[in-house]
This record gives sequence, C-alpha cells and structure tokens, in this order.
Amino acid sequence: MILLASKSETRRRMLTAAGIIFESIPAPFDEDAEKTRLRAGGSSALEVAEGLAAAKALAAGPQTVLVLGSDQTLECSDGSMLDKPTSRAEAEAQLTSLSGRSHRLHSAAAIVDRGKVVWRATETVTLTMRALTPAFLHAYLDAEYEAIRWSVGGYRIEGPGAQLFTQVDGSHFAVLGLPLLPLLAYLRERQVIPT
Repeated sequence: MILLASKSETRRRMLTAAGIIFESIPAPFDEDAEKTRLRAGGSSALEVAEGLAAAKALAAGPQTVLVLGSDQTLECSDGSMLDKPTSRAEAEAQLTSLSGRSHRLHSAAAIVDRGKVVWRATETVTLTMRALTPAFLHAYLDAEYEAIRWSVGGYRIEGPGAQLFTQVDGSHFAVLGLPLLPLLAYLRERQVIPT
C-alpha cells in the first residue's frame, strides 16, 4: 500500500483504475506559500511542479509506507505560469489567453520513503488550443465552471474541455495530473505491485 498526499479526485480515480491499493491523505502544508517561495528562487514551471510534488509527499511526515506527492503546472508559450482561477472571470481570462496557442503542462510526482525522496518523475505535455469564439467560451463556462474552478487553465480534458483542443502531444495521464506509467514502473521495481 502507498499513501497519496493529495485531495485530487482525478488522481485517486487514476490509481484506482490502475489497480493500486492506496490511502489518500491531505498534504498538510501551504501550497501557495511554497509555490511563491519556489518562484521567488527562480524556479522554472517544471521545477515548481517537481518542488511541489516532493513537498506534498514530505509534508505527510516520516510514514512507514511510501508516500506519493504530485503536482502540475501550466507554462504559457512566453514562459509565464498560470495558477488556478479564483473566479469565473479569471477562468475566462485564462482561456482567452490560451486560445489559439500552445502551452505546456508539467506533471510531476515524487515518492518519499521514511522522510526521504527516493523517486521522482516528470512528464511534459504540449497542448494546442483552438481559437475560441466568445459565444463558445461563455457556453463552455456556463456548463463547466463548477467542475473546472479548481483546474489550472480552466479546463478538464476528460470532459467537454476536450473540445478546446486541436492537438495534444504527450501522455494523457500526465494531462490528468500524474505521470502514471513511470509511477507504475517504479512500484513494480519496489515490488509494491506485481511484476
């Protein structure tokens, strides 16, 4: 068994579907403060995802089982990062800024064993969004805002958000928030799951 240091329903569903026995616990730390610290230190979007994944796993304390932490960042084409929208207006602004452009999602995971990071993996996916009309955007947010209000970029690709894109280059699991195949390989190596 492993501990998942995350409240993400999507990550829980992925692990369950993959047949992983786990328990979910919230990561008791201030994610916004850690993100601010990493950014202030000059970390790239990829490094922020990696730092947050490790910090979540470490925050669970020195458990006697493996602790999995994960996080994801969205990097715009100019290198800037988007955070989770704080309102519908901000979700609309984020989607408008991504419309007709490509952006990258960095999906990172880390495993902690007795207080020490013993494994890390990061996958990057490039997503190309089609040009969105204001009418489509308003209808999309009318239907999806409650479901995407906690999603960076303002979309869930596993729902109607798939209609936003013309191309996705990379792992679907990484888009959902977890580098699942590298994680499964590590769990087999550690004999947590059958080989």
